[in-house]
Amino acid sequence: ELLERIDRQSAPLVALPAPPLMHGAAQWSSMHTFNNGGTVVMQNNTRRLEAADIWRTVEAEKAQRLLIIGDAFARPLVDELGRADYDLSSLRMIVSGGVALSVGLKVALMEKIDGLRILDTIGSSESGNQGNLISDRSGRAETGVFVPAAGNVVLDETMERVLEAGDPTAGWFARSGRIPLGYLGDETKTRATFPEVAGTRYSVPGDRARLLADGRIELLGRESVTVNSGGEKIFVEEVEQALKAHPAVYDAVVTGRPSERWGEELVAVVQLTEGDRADGELLRQACAGSLAPFKLPKAFVFTETIQRSPAGKADYAWARKIARSAERAE
Repeated sequence: ELLERIDRQSAPLVALPAPPLMHGAAQWSSMHTFNNGGTVVMQNNTRRLEAADIWRTVEAEKAQRLLIIGDAFARPLVDELGRADYDLSSLRMIVSGGVALSVGLKVALMEKIDGLRILDTIGSSESGNQGNLISDRSGRAETGVFVPAAGNVVLDETMERVLEAGDPTAGWFARSGRIPLGYLGDETKTRATFPEVAGTRYSVPGDRARLLADGRIELLGRESVTVNSGGEKIFVEEVEQALKAHPAVYDAVVTGRPSERWGEELVAVVQLTEGDRADGELLRQACAGSLAPFKLPKAFVFTETIQRSPAGKADYAWARKIARSAERAE
């Protein structure tokens, strides 16, 4: 509804989906634009992210909306704005989904582009849109909290009841209403992903969340990449955001590796900003200001680049391999 209001106010809409079209977010953005009578434009190089190419396309085509995928896209885009000047006066909104967009990068984008608003969205192929968060220069930028879309709730740990606002329990972010019938030929996965609770059928893509007292959703992270260390569940996205708040960290992925003492220990794979220096102890101390002690990484591995998918999502299988290789070398 928010995007539709913006589109009507600034029609005809010109939108640039920067991720590959194999990514659901790029497909949804394109179809939304087409269905509203708008124009979809693309940068010249669609095989890899070239920040200058994207900004040149926004400038040349007078794009009003730019779709990106979190920090992996935002960081090089912000860096490019520090190297060259572009006429981005047409750009009214950047939409980000798929992975988190850090507060610092939101602020940097809004400071460099007059009148810009940033829309964070959350959803999946199994659920569609589940929530949104708007940031602009009139208020404090946030990350990880969303205003839920209609039909979205938080189910308890066992998926047997719907949690009330303000319940401190970490549950499952779920959506009712227009949801898929299931996975073709896979009844087991269908039952796990689309449970029925108190007579209502839900889609539960796998995100853990809390329902805050003000009705907003606090997203904790995807269950599939959660690390259980010393009996405590750690949502790696929270640790990644704490690390990336440090100016010396260009990118970071957090994962687990086997540990005799902890069962699993938390390992941060870090790419430093060019020209900056930092060690594990410095970054651990920096994170201690926002994270509980058990969430602090036990080890750090520094690498020249962080491997991500073409759509910008973290490659956790790669990170686990790097973390285990570093253990053998220690």
